[in-house]
Amino acid sequence: MLDAALQPLQRRALTPMARVLVARGVGADTATLTGFAMGLMALLFIINQAYLPALAFILLNRLLDGLDGAIARLTRPTDRGAFLDIALDFFFYATVPLAFAVADPGANALPAAIVITAFVGTGSSFLAFAVIAAQRGLPASAFTGKGIHYLSGLTEGAETIAFFMAICLFPAYFGEISIGFALACLVTTFTRWIQGMQMFRDPDPVS
Repeated sequence: MLDAALQPLQRRALTPMARVLVARGVGADTATLTGFAMGLMALLFIINQAYLPALAFILLNRLLDGLDGAIARLTRPTDRGAFLDIALDFFFYATVPLAFAVADPGANALPAAIVITAFVGTGSSFLAFAVIAAQRGLPASAFTGKGIHYLSGLTEGAETIAFFMAICLFPAYFGEISIGFALACLVTTFTRWIQGMQMFRDPDPVS
């Protein structure tokens, strides 16, 4: 919901940092993989209930997730880079609630399962729409700078980061926060289903 409004600010903030990294020979894929490693470190801290260090590594993961795109725009975007960015992001998102479930199975397992299911809904609807949109030759959303059609919704990247921050700052309320976020994800999923059914109800004009 907030990504379109925040993206111009993000680009202005990250471009100078990206220029420094490019000058030092750091590529977009390196930033993507380093960010993923930072995310995995966060999981270890969550499992050991060290939530503030975990949050620091989550924020590093998100920073590098933004920097990889900025680096790609300054150099040469590739299909491999776009694939890694999306695939690793979606996997990382699901592992954060899983780590909370491992940290405290009795309290967190059920809400973690619910929010992971909600992630499957938002992720699958997002990617399914992008695949069909690409087949029909629809242009990628202008505001994202990504190579795929970016379907917006109530819960996007900014809201997901806010969710991760909330559960790390208030881990005792993981269940309540997760259920609330899962409901918002379900709204996003349903609206994307509706958008997809409306946009794709007619035969592909190309075929």
